[in-house]
Amino acid sequence: MDTKILERATVWTHPPFDQQTREEAQKLIESGGKELVDAFYTDLDFGTGGLRGIMGCGTNRINKYTIGQATQGLANYLKKQFPNQNISVAITHDTRNGSRHFSELAADVLSANGIDVYLSESFRPTPWLSFAIRQLGCKAGIVLTASHNPPEYNGYKVYWSDGGQLVPPHDHAVIQEVRSVTFDQIWFEKRVEKIHIVGRDIDEEYIRKITSLSMNDSGKDRLKVVFTPLHGTSVDLLPKAMGASGFKNILTVKPQAEPDGNFPTVKSPNPEEAEALSMALQLAQDEDADLIIGTDPDADRVGIGVKNTDNQWVLLNGNQTGAVLLWYILDQYKQSGKLSPNSFISKSIVTTDLISEIARAYNVECLECLTGFKWIADFIRKFEGQKEFIAGCEESYGYLIGDFVRDKDAISASVVIAEAAAWAKSQGSSFYKLLTDLWLKFGYYGEKLISITKKGKEGLEEIDRMMEDLRRQPPKELDGERVVRILDYKTQKDHNTQTDEVSAIHLPPSNVLQFYTQSGARITARPSGTEPKIKFYFSVKVPVFTYDEIQNASVSVEQKINGYMTSLGL
Repeated sequence: MDTKILERATVWTHPPFDQQTREEAQKLIESGGKELVDAFYTDLDFGTGGLRGIMGCGTNRINKYTIGQATQGLANYLKKQFPNQNISVAITHDTRNGSRHFSELAADVLSANGIDVYLSESFRPTPWLSFAIRQLGCKAGIVLTASHNPPEYNGYKVYWSDGGQLVPPHDHAVIQEVRSVTFDQIWFEKRVEKIHIVGRDIDEEYIRKITSLSMNDSGKDRLKVVFTPLHGTSVDLLPKAMGASGFKNILTVKPQAEPDGNFPTVKSPNPEEAEALSMALQLAQDEDADLIIGTDPDADRVGIGVKNTDNQWVLLNGNQTGAVLLWYILDQYKQSGKLSPNSFISKSIVTTDLISEIARAYNVECLECLTGFKWIADFIRKFEGQKEFIAGCEESYGYLIGDFVRDKDAISASVVIAEAAAWAKSQGSSFYKLLTDLWLKFGYYGEKLISITKKGKEGLEEIDRMMEDLRRQPPKELDGERVVRILDYKTQKDHNTQTDEVSAIHLPPSNVLQFYTQSGARITARPSGTEPKIKFYFSVKVPVFTYDEIQNASVSVEQKINGYMTSLGL
């Protein structure tokens, strides 16, 4: 046993830790196994968005003390940033086990530091928190959530006064403050008069803002939608937002409408995975519905199902949904004369380039950013008053329309996705047909994501090795195709391997590598910032000219991606 790990764990068997924590730490020490190592080998990293980890005792776990430490560090930073000012912070949480407890704990620590807290009366979606910050004029916000991670996880995300997640310079400055807080410096003694419970008034204004996004009411009363909240926070607000926007036929998957942090009906509460939407799919088939909508537990991601041209149900990936959604918005803007020269949309560097092509067709600027909606929010903030933000999207099922929320928003996105489906149906078309029309116009884009999970200390080290191996010895060929361009976002170098020219990348540094082949395919490798995974993103474009060619293109793209995977040893 590593003596340093044992020493770190032993500290937790004494004050200032409470009796329960001391006993848990002692049990881990006595077990002396892998669980002890994983719990204490490092500090749970307060990344640029906050914390995420397994709940339990230890420095590398989500618990009273790691949450308290993060909150005390945030309080210290806020008081330095806003001296002699009244400071307020909005807090909410998802439906996970422990989330309400941790949200109240964060409220206690902030109140003990003399900071006013607006705590939601119950669980609320993550985008609601972004909206509430702006609505209440808060300096910051906190949401307790681990998104779609397994039940044993929880997390803690921090937002700034603009409603977006922390970006430079605040992100690194807050991290520095958090890391300087020792566990005996946390103020846990709450001041009741500083904690204010909020909820329904903000709900109503949030829904009113969502209804203002409507661009066309055609077919809304005839669209039949099956909805599942996957035991999460959208269970009330999404049907209310849909109803207020004119939709009449919303069928909720009842077994998944019960808020439950154990997520008992799914293997993973992730709408990116087909299994999570299987109950919704069955209900949609039984009821002959038009659209399936499924949101993750904190309601910032949405997955959808639609009928294809053979009238069979298919689940679209985030790139496909995003492309149709942004096309619909831009086309409606154009039809109503709302497009202006200073309008822009945004997407991440791993999101399909079909969206960039659609933007060019409408003479709208498409700004690319690193993965993470905080960077899209940063664009909105930087260009406020200069450029109009229309919409943004990430391949990981995240979408944002308008700027009253500054993070991906499954509630508003679901409403506009349903509007696009209703409009298409009223035109004798369908959501899927809109996608095929885009492929015929711009080319068939096929994308695939491979996630490799590597848990614990050894897993993290293995992910680091995989990235460094790719960095030191990048592939010269993939599936027989020459690699013509390598982008290393960590070293900020864009290398044209044909001319050997190197130029700078004008985005913040990040541990991401991108490889472009001579056929134009793009392969991206990046460690996940929220899970113990390394992710590989594949994007391939094939020209198509008829509907019959789309199926052939799908097969050839799948074969090509499999070839790239084999070349990378995946």
